[in-house]
This record gives sequence, structure tokens and C-alpha cells, in this order.
Amino acid sequence: MNELVTGEAVALELRPARLPSRALAILLDLVVAFVVYLVVSVALLAATASLDEAAQIALSIATFLLVLVGGPIAVETLSQGRSLGKAACGLRVVRDDGGPIRFRHALVRGAIGVVEILLTIGVVACIASLVSARGRRLGDVFAGTLVVRERVPAVRSGFVPPPPPWLAGRFQELDLSSVPDGLWLAVRQYLGRMHQLDPQVGWSMAQRLADDLAARTGAPVPQGAPPAAFLAAVVQERQVREARRAFAGGSSGQPDPYRPPTAWGPPSPYGSPPPPPSPSPSSYAVPAVSASPVPSEAAPVRDAGDRAPGTGFVPPA
Repeated sequence: MNELVTGEAVALELRPARLPSRALAILLDLVVAFVVYLVVSVALLAATASLDEAAQIALSIATFLLVLVGGPIAVETLSQGRSLGKAACGLRVVRDDGGPIRFRHALVRGAIGVVEILLTIGVVACIASLVSARGRRLGDVFAGTLVVRERVPAVRSGFVPPPPPWLAGRFQELDLSSVPDGLWLAVRQYLGRMHQLDPQVGWSMAQRLADDLAARTGAPVPQGAPPAAFLAAVVQERQVREARRAFAGGSSGQPDPYRPPTAWGPPSPYGSPPPPPSPSPSSYAVPAVSASPVPSEAAPVRDAGDRAPGTGFVPPA
């Protein structure tokens, strides 16, 4: 699968259309265009029977240009790259960066298509598509466009990584009601594909999303926390609340099984939370087997910089 790279270094998994599907789409478009051309020509011939031969020839040329050249240009412009044949075959014309085409792209494709498709019966277009690595004809090369497949096999969406343990459950009191759905979608898309981004571009994108999310919620990014980790922690908190509402776990008075454990003591943005206090001997103690207790080793304290590699929350070098 070929990847198109946008201006923000985001890799788009778009599959270029191959020659057989493109040829079938063009054939369907030509059949429809020629049927329309014949109907319009017969109607004009009946309406202009009293005109001289020169006027009828001029009308025939104008009808040819209007229907077989201007028609496909207008259809691709209005449908943003989906003609009747392409819609039937599941194809679409897009720009090289994956965006929708405009009138100038359709105009260049249609003007060059007169030569490489109509006048040469598609021979030039077939040769150019076979030579091109992405199956582009000359009209696509000069217009800066590409025909891609819209009907691709379903793939699993990008995995949204969980937040670091030292941020889990820290935003339980955060007000998320003012965050729009579009911002949630942008955050989830970034977290699912942040490993595919350039490190510098990904870091700046995470910073912008974190600033926007902090402005909507009124809670600043914790000191020392990477912006991607802040986004992951807030997304996890939203998922926890949605699960609690769906299963009615928050109104029954029972412990919420979807809530991440809360750290004992104030959470620290630079390291793991302190260990929990020892249980009371009166309520949880087990009769001692030996009179001499076995000394326990002190648990090492992790620093905020000792995060697991490959989490995507490490700032770019």
C-alpha cells in the first residue's frame, strides 16, 4: 500500500487504483458521455435542420466539446473527483497530498484526456499508467492528481496507548463537558498514529492539541508531563466515565471496576506515587509464623524520566 504524505508529515494510507479498474471506470464514463452526446446531437439536428451546412458543423463541434470534454470536467469538479464510472468502481481522484481536487485539476485532466484517451483510443493513457509507479496517466502527472481506491479492506484502527502510570487517574475531577467532539476525534487520531509522524511535527501537534484541551477543560498540563501523556490521560478519563455511564457503575454505590487506581498521597508529576500504607494489624493481620520478621527490600523510586521506551511520550531529540 502506497502512502501519501501531507504537509504536516502525516502518512495517508491510500491505495492507488490499478489499470484494470481505471480502464473500466473510463469505459463506463465514455459510454454515458457518448449516449448523452448522441441524444443531444439528434435533438440539435432536428432543431437546426433549416440551417446551412457550415452552421451545423459548428454546432456539432460545439456539442462535442461541451459534452465529451466539458461534461467530465464539470462532473469531476462538482463531485470532487467521483464521476459515474469511478463511483461504480469505488475510485476517486485526489490531489497528490490526498486532498480533494478543484476545477483547475479537473480542467488539466480533461484537456489532456482529449489527446491521450479520445484521439488515441486510450493507448497513450494505458502506456503512461503502466510506466508510472502509481498508475498515473499524463493528465494526472500534469494536474498533480492521483486516482485512489475508496473501497479498501477494513483495517483495525490505530491503538490508543494508555497514559503513564504516574498520570493514570489524576483527572477524575476534570470537567469535560465543554470539549467538542471534533477535538476528541483529533486527539484520538493523533494518539493512534503518533508513531507514524515525524518526531518534531508530532511533538508540536501534541502541544497544540494539549493547549486546546487545557483551555477547554480549565486544567493546565501538569508540570513535567509530555503533552502526549496528558492527552492520553484525559482520553482515558473520558473512556472511564463513558463506561461507568454505560454500565451504571457510578450510581450503585459499588466500587467502579473501570476506574484506574488512585495513588495514595498527592500525585507527583516527576515519578511514581508513593507505596500504599501498611494495613492495620487489627483488621488484616495474619498470625505470625516466626517471631523474627523478615526484612523487606525497599522498593526503588522511579523518576519521571524513567519511562518505558517506545511509549511515544518521550520528547524528540
